Amino acid sequence: MQSETTARRLEKVLVANRGEIARRIMRTCRDYGLLTVAVFSDADADAPHVAEADEAVRIGPAPAAGSYLDVGALLAAAEATGADAIHPGYGFLAENADFAAAVEAAGLVFVGPTPETIRAMGDKAAARALMASRGVPVAPGYAGEDQSVERFATEAEAIGYPLLVKAAAGGGGKGMRIVRAAEALPGAIEEAQRLAQSGFGDPTLILETYIERPRHIEVQIVGDGARVIHCFERECSVQRRFQKIIEEAPSPAVDEALRAELCAAALTAGEALGYRGAGTVEFIVAPDGGFFFLEVNTRLQVEHPVTERITGLDLVAMQLDVASGRPVPPQEAITRAGHAIECRIYAEDPADGFLPSTGAIVDWQAPEMADVRVDAGVERGSVVGIHYDPMLAKVIAGGADRDRATRRMIGALRRLGVQGPTTNRDFLLAVLRHPAWAAGELSTHFIVDHLPDWAPPDDPLARRRRLIAAALSDAAGRVARRPLMPAIRAGWTNNPFPPLGDAWAVDGRSLRLAYHAVDQRRFAVTIEGDGHTETEEVAIEALDGPRVALRFADGVVRRFTVVADGARRRVRDLDGASLCIEAPRFPDAEADAAEGGAVAPMPGKVVRVCVAVGEAVAAGAPLVILEAMKMEQTLTAPADGVVTAIRVSEGAVVDAGAVLVELGEGPEGDA
Repeated sequence: MQSETTARRLEKVLVANRGEIARRIMRTCRDYGLLTVAVFSDADADAPHVAEADEAVRIGPAPAAGSYLDVGALLAAAEATGADAIHPGYGFLAENADFAAAVEAAGLVFVGPTPETIRAMGDKAAARALMASRGVPVAPGYAGEDQSVERFATEAEAIGYPLLVKAAAGGGGKGMRIVRAAEALPGAIEEAQRLAQSGFGDPTLILETYIERPRHIEVQIVGDGARVIHCFERECSVQRRFQKIIEEAPSPAVDEALRAELCAAALTAGEALGYRGAGTVEFIVAPDGGFFFLEVNTRLQVEHPVTERITGLDLVAMQLDVASGRPVPPQEAITRAGHAIECRIYAEDPADGFLPSTGAIVDWQAPEMADVRVDAGVERGSVVGIHYDPMLAKVIAGGADRDRATRRMIGALRRLGVQGPTTNRDFLLAVLRHPAWAAGELSTHFIVDHLPDWAPPDDPLARRRRLIAAALSDAAGRVARRPLMPAIRAGWTNNPFPPLGDAWAVDGRSLRLAYHAVDQRRFAVTIEGDGHTETEEVAIEALDGPRVALRFADGVVRRFTVVADGARRRVRDLDGASLCIEAPRFPDAEADAAEGGAVAPMPGKVVRVCVAVGEAVAAGAPLVILEAMKMEQTLTAPADGVVTAIRVSEGAVVDAGAVLVELGEGPEGDA
């Protein structure tokens, strides 16, 4: 199945990707002695991966279809820069067989498997059949050509419920639905087909038996076209929306006997393909220890750093070695030691259904700790938009064992400073501090079972101190900008005067902070709001740009970082927890008028308008389907009503807060 790999000296690699994976690939390329070429869309013109490359080429507008998915533009960029190889990273065209074939047809080296392998594994139905023929366990299911609802219903009865509906051409959870009863099957099929078509250009579906509370365990393989080796397993069970957020190696559930079985099955899969390059064989492991083939990811995985940490390998260097015609090392040369955990930092709100978050990153500080690695695609000033996956960075922590790696990861996340878009940092900490994590009791249902109604931790005292730090820093800044009138703000001289202050809004609540000097460095700060008044005496120990050190009444000096974000002030403390305060805003009359209708919770593209003006809808009925950052969000009616206005059309790109559909009461007695 594989074309023969011949030795070839590489000189310059074009990285057909963006963000953290582009930077990570370029890092190894530089160590390897290779020149690098970045490609970028209009949205990424100022992105870090562009600045770090030796050369960079604009390939199109912000939407991926016109840039990172444009094969012609990528090949033209390679030709213009004289690149002799293309590394696809992950996502975008990384598992597109036609792209790999086009790269090879252009006389370039594709740093990945052959087009034949990608095509074989891109068809999940064919992949199931191939693996079954080689003795690799596959879950009971249906992957036939007849894609009618009637045939699916018949097969579903034979398989039994619950079952999984998933895209034959896809991965990453897109188009995947769990169905627990026959009456839910038609709707799940329609939705999965639509998502599979939009995400992969192919609506073909597969039915599989659904294993309750399985573990997601995968094995890293590397091949040179003649021989395949494994690099042990990773566990990726902690997921949201079928997408991983925490990965680790080795798996706490895998003993040496099961490890030998999993790795042997992975090698069988790789050998069946004559595998070339780095790939991952994914398995579902049932609670009883039985396992089933899931898919082969014919690319570098997001979570590859945990394997690198426990083996000491550089998987990108191994990819480049294979692409240059070098053989893979012998299996006995691959050893492992210690434990590693990776946490994905996403711009999303776990307390709001993991809804993606957008905006500028106004504060970014990576932890500097031993045995901690941060692969980031952003820096301070980067803008998170709607066009791409919302992952900002990956934090990888190692240790001699799982407990030490966990404690190091908790410390790293606490020291990670990121402000601007809402992130999942605090949620990741909640997972790592949960007793089920400590016990290694993981499954793909971990979040549903243990943290279904998670909300950010609320420490009123710490919150008040962050508020004080932000307010005093802001007032100090205004004094610094008025050097001839130092007493223009309250609290900044020791002259007697009535306390003055500022009005701020925190989470929609109006608060007033008044402060006056006790002496040259100490200030009495009073917070009024919600019928409460609190006063605390605070001494300013240091003010150095965004860094603020305050000594509170308990005698402890605490340090904060305060950054301006337009009218907002964002503050984080040593624990990484942050707070945003802003000037109170006037009510939005337009949004108020749409109360009960649909308002865009984030910037995005309107995929479908589900209703018409004059239509009566029941509570929970879908109004609009919005897509942003590779995720669909269905906006539903909060109550019974009648559609009085539709303000958008399908395909429109809208901003957060835009009114999409207005609802009103129906005729009396019908609402």
